[in-house]
Amino acid sequence: MATDTKTKRQSQSGDVLTLAAERAQRYVSAAGQRRVAPSEADVAALAELHEPFPSLPSDPSEVISKLDELGSGATVTTTGGRYFGFVNGGMLPAALAANWLAGAWNQNAALRVMSPVASELEEVVLGWVCEALGLPADCAGGLVTCATMANFTALATARQALLAREGWNVIEDGMFGAPPIEVVVGAEAHASILKALSLAGFGRKRVTTIEADSQGRMRKDRLPRFSKQAIVCIQAGNVNTGAFDPAEEICAWAHEQGAWVHVDGAFGLWARVSPRYEYLARGFEKADSWATDAHKWPNVGYDSGLAIVRDGAALRASMGITAAYLTRFAPRTDASHAGYIEARARGGIMGVAKIAGPLRVVRADRADVCSRAAVCGRPAGGRIRRVERCGDQSGAGVLW
Repeated sequence: MATDTKTKRQSQSGDVLTLAAERAQRYVSAAGQRRVAPSEADVAALAELHEPFPSLPSDPSEVISKLDELGSGATVTTTGGRYFGFVNGGMLPAALAANWLAGAWNQNAALRVMSPVASELEEVVLGWVCEALGLPADCAGGLVTCATMANFTALATARQALLAREGWNVIEDGMFGAPPIEVVVGAEAHASILKALSLAGFGRKRVTTIEADSQGRMRKDRLPRFSKQAIVCIQAGNVNTGAFDPAEEICAWAHEQGAWVHVDGAFGLWARVSPRYEYLARGFEKADSWATDAHKWPNVGYDSGLAIVRDGAALRASMGITAAYLTRFAPRTDASHAGYIEARARGGIMGVAKIAGPLRVVRADRADVCSRAAVCGRPAGGRIRRVERCGDQSGAGVLW
C-alpha cells in the first residue's frame, strides 16, 4: 500500500512538471506574436483568482492549468521583442532553462556546506562579470535580488570602510554618535540610489546634490572640496537619456581627497562589453564599488543584482553574518558577502546559465547583445522620437 502511494505521488510530480514545461514552452513560442499589453478582458479575468482559502488540497495539475489560463493572458509581454517601456529586458532561452533547473535544485546559497555548487558557481560568475566589465580581477562581490539592494550593499560597505578609518566600528556601535559622512549625488541620480542611501541611514535630505548638465550628467566643475569621509555616487547610464557621468575626472578628484566612489551602473555599466559603446563607460573601473544587474542588457531574468567591491575585507566586515553554528566556509558565500542566511542560489544557478551562459554568447560576439540593443532604443536628441525595427521584430508596444 505504501509503495503504491509513493508511486502515485511520483507519477503526479512528473505529470505536473511536464504540464508546467509544456505550458511554459507554449507561452515562449507565442511571445513574439502576442500583444504587449494584456487586453481588458484578460485583466478582468484575474478576479477569478480571488476565492476563499481552500479547505482541502487541490489537484496540482489543476492549479498549474488555472495559473496558465488566468495568468498568462494578463502578463505584459516584456520577453517578446516588441516591448519598449521600462528598462526591463527579456530572457534568453538558456537563462530560462537554468531558472527551471534552479527551481528543481532548490539550493540555499548562504553557506558552502549547504550547496557546494552554488558557492563555486557564484565565484565563477563574479569572476566572469568582472572580466567582462573590465573591473579589477581581485574584487569581491555579492549576488543580490536587484540593483537597489546592490547599491545598498555597496553603500553599507563604503560606510563601514570610511568609519573604520576613523576608528569607529559601525557594526558594533551603529550610527549614533558616529563621525559624519558626506554623501554626494548628481541632480539626476536614480531613485534606487536614494532609496539605498535612506536604508543605509544617510537620509535623502542630507546628501549634497551636484548640478547636472542638459543630459543629466553630473557636472565635475560643480564639485566642491569635501573631507575624506565622503561617498561620491556617480551614474553609468542616466535612465532618461543614457548619458554617463564623467567618471575619469570625478574619480581622480574624489580619490585625491580620500573619498569613496560608488557607481550606480544598473542601466549602463554593461556598455563596457560593447566595442561600439565602451568609450561611454571609460573611467568607471577606477571607482571603489559598483552596482548593476543582469536582467537588463544580459537578458537573464530577475533576481540578478550584483554588488562588486574593490575592498573585499570591507565587504565581508559589512555584510558577513556570524553565529556559533555558522562556521566560515571558503571560498565566498552569501552569508559572508551578501548578508543572506537564506538565499536562493541566484549566482550559481542563475549564474552558470542565467549570467555565465549569456556572457559566453557576449564573449563570442561582444558587439551583438549590447550594441544592437542600444541602436534599437537609441534616444534621438535626448528623446525617443521613433522605435525602429530591430532584427526580425516588427512594430512596437510602448508603455509609459
